[in-house]
Amino acid sequence: MLTTLAVENYRSLRRLILPLGRLNVVTGANGTGKSSLYRALRLLADAADGGAVAALAREGGLPSTLWAGKKEGTARGVAPTSLRLGFAGDEFGYAVDFGHPIPTGAPGGASLFNLDPEIKRECTWAGPVLRPAALLSDRSGPAVRTRAADGIWHRSTGTLLPHDSMIGQFADPQLAPDLLRLREHLRSWRFYDHVRTDAEAPARAARIGTRTPVLAHDGADLAAALQTIREIGDHERLAAAVDAAFPGSGIEVVCEGGRFELLLHQSGLLRPLSAAELSDGTLRYLLWTAALLTPRPPALLVLNEPESSLHPELLPPLADLVLTAARDTQIVVVTHAPELAEALGRGAPRHRLDVNAVTLVKDDLGRTQVAGREGPLDEPAWHWPKR
Repeated sequence: MLTTLAVENYRSLRRLILPLGRLNVVTGANGTGKSSLYRALRLLADAADGGAVAALAREGGLPSTLWAGKKEGTARGVAPTSLRLGFAGDEFGYAVDFGHPIPTGAPGGASLFNLDPEIKRECTWAGPVLRPAALLSDRSGPAVRTRAADGIWHRSTGTLLPHDSMIGQFADPQLAPDLLRLREHLRSWRFYDHVRTDAEAPARAARIGTRTPVLAHDGADLAAALQTIREIGDHERLAAAVDAAFPGSGIEVVCEGGRFELLLHQSGLLRPLSAAELSDGTLRYLLWTAALLTPRPPALLVLNEPESSLHPELLPPLADLVLTAARDTQIVVVTHAPELAEALGRGAPRHRLDVNAVTLVKDDLGRTQVAGREGPLDEPAWHWPKR
């Protein structure tokens, strides 16, 4: 389980170090940095597949993502040179430092990739805090050092490209066992953000179905995912979740020619409604049900504004689903809805869970801060690797 998340110089997150628990609920007004926090977590996950640099490039590169606020005590802006992301957990920690590239030439002129950020430093370590004795892998520029299973340090013979993460490039179980564990850990993280429920949403169409223990990010395989839960997952909890939201209702999945279609039987209706006929809120609730009752729980599940399109009466059953899922996986919920946060807080004692409630605010310099935090002494211990 992650215990600390650290971000520096990413959009409004000038310096943010958060403690994390089993269930984390992030709230705050519009523009306080909730979306930036969500994106920072996604960037960390992208590092496992070498996609972090590409993800930053899609946001406009470092010039568009670096902190651009004022320096404390002055009226002048500052131009930071690095974007740093990291986390620590029960077993290991990881930090990465993105910086401006060294301009290079190309045949006929300058390279068209000179806005791509480069990875300047990466480290993994054992335990909650980076310290020399706990270091497991260390990347500085193109060179990588790894501590093998026997404790002996090995230096890479080749050179790592500036845009490649060492997580995705080293796969030797003897020379870099920690990187293999970290890669699989990051690849297990799941993100759901504004899953479509419009008239043309993928979840509304009948589709070829196979066993689906993990709902797709676009919800296209909703019918197959729900049927998988019914056959190999917690089918009783699934039925209870549907009935809690829509009393007297139940779902059915029919298959014709290999195509799966979702039907909702509702009390008082003479025929079931297909997914194409469901309201946006009803479909969204069923999507969250499939995601949260997954038979294959991830190490980390992040939900961004799950309350969108939901009637207030659906927030308590949604909160119960989140609390149920938190028994098996660490969860971060980013929400605009105080009602959802309150429902999670009310239901947590029944599930024997504590809610780590984080309210984000902006200070006078435009920096995202945690409400109620008086200073650095209130933060978890954290050390960034130096370049």
